[in-house]
Amino acid sequence: MTVVQGQIVDILNQRIFKGEVTITDGKISSIEAKDHDVNHYILPGFVDAHIHIESSMLVPSEFARLAVTHGTVATVSDPHEIANVLGVEGVEFMIENGKQVPFKFNFGGPSCVPATTFESAGAVIDSDDIKTLLENPDIKYLAEMMNYPGVLFDDDEVMKKLSWAKHYNKPIDGHAPGLRGDAVTKYINAGITTDHECFTYEEALEKLQKGMKILIREGSAAKNFEALIGLASQHYNHMMFCSDDKHPDDLLIDHINKLCARAAAKGVDVFKVLQMACINPVKHYNLDVGLLNVGDAADCIVVEDLKDFKTIQTYVDGELVFDNGTSLIKPVAFENLNNFNCDKKSIEDFKVESSAKQIRVIEALEGQLVTNELIEEAKVVNGNLVSNVEKDILKMTVVNRYKNQIPAMAFIKNFGLKEGAIASSVGHDSHNIIAVGVSDEAICKAVNLLIENKGGICAVSDNEEQVLPLPVAGIISDGDGKTVGEAYAKLDAMAKDLGSTLYAPYMTLSFMALLVIPSLKLSDKGLFDGTNFKFTTLEVN
Repeated sequence: MTVVQGQIVDILNQRIFKGEVTITDGKISSIEAKDHDVNHYILPGFVDAHIHIESSMLVPSEFARLAVTHGTVATVSDPHEIANVLGVEGVEFMIENGKQVPFKFNFGGPSCVPATTFESAGAVIDSDDIKTLLENPDIKYLAEMMNYPGVLFDDDEVMKKLSWAKHYNKPIDGHAPGLRGDAVTKYINAGITTDHECFTYEEALEKLQKGMKILIREGSAAKNFEALIGLASQHYNHMMFCSDDKHPDDLLIDHINKLCARAAAKGVDVFKVLQMACINPVKHYNLDVGLLNVGDAADCIVVEDLKDFKTIQTYVDGELVFDNGTSLIKPVAFENLNNFNCDKKSIEDFKVESSAKQIRVIEALEGQLVTNELIEEAKVVNGNLVSNVEKDILKMTVVNRYKNQIPAMAFIKNFGLKEGAIASSVGHDSHNIIAVGVSDEAICKAVNLLIENKGGICAVSDNEEQVLPLPVAGIISDGDGKTVGEAYAKLDAMAKDLGSTLYAPYMTLSFMALLVIPSLKLSDKGLFDGTNFKFTTLEVN
């Protein structure tokens, strides 16, 4: 039996009282008012309502070791990153690894593997596979339906996946950036219940008014908190917080606790903030996560105050998993799985023969997954389109890592590199190699460094190279969170030393092949117009 004293935060009844919580056999056996001198606050644990654990570059067990330090006890996790590499086997790896530690991972069945037919992934999960996954009680929901054109045009496979989720009475997650009007009405009527992709107040308000739950996303690259938090005071019953993608260096610092602190600082009532952070995800997804009621699983936290939400202790199923600065979750052993089958490239592979006067250029936007399409003057040297470093129009490539193919080439603005190149085999959603650099030589060097390591992220210059190997599916480290976070921070710093002006250059790079988010992206098969959902030309005639 464990007794925890403090100021007890009763979120649903909007009251705070001095008392003590008694934990017996992993459950809360009593909550009683009691006078004492303890001023810390006891509340339900935080839940990240939508995250890809893979983006932390950690296996679930290692993610948990860091997350509990910030008061997170559970996640709603879409394993579609590893699924795009390894299929159902990858999903099963995430579930089994997560079960080895006291933390509540709630995995979904990935609905879009591959994300589109316009790219090469390592696996396919069809509607039959989705049926099998959803039969599994460990799969809590149908993960984000990114193929919104498939919903709007009644694609047969998409409709089958949605119908299986309804058959098993499991929620369906959405992903519909910028979708408005009749189109979003049809999307919602297909049974899709959430969206974490809203990037304007008006878009989120329309979706809320039409019955969707809206997730305020604040990840390492996509940051929509400022745009959407103004809706929370009125619509808190239908909103949640999520990271979507959280890189390891950021996870060392904070998690959902930071969003609570920011919301409270904006003047949102603390009970409404905690309703979004602790209660709503559990209710919406029917999670087996306690809400600080008698009889519930003891998934609760002790925080210093209701301003910064600095976590002092975290309990999961009554087990103390974080205590005064120390994560008590032990590392677990696992075997690395991967799918990486391409040979090293030559500098010639990255040449683009052209005499074009103008080219289409991807404009990367700070803090956004959406991009713009620019028409810019081409720089041609000896018949080869090359980076224009002065104008910050840099050559970019996506290289198929599942088989030997000619690299796809494009140009991108706003990476700001003045020398060298950066590359990553974390390239949403198919996780081919993606690189950007000032020269063909630098790009080739970076790409080959990742091929040697069978996955990772790297930065190269004329006289230096740094790499963080990611041997699990080419997207996840087999190391611990602190080591990975520090290594990632060093790479981030090197990318900035090379000239990058982006807050999170590797996170932004990883989304430049994400075709389901407009407007211009690059897949391993070519330059893609995400607004009209078709390939387009690099050269402008």
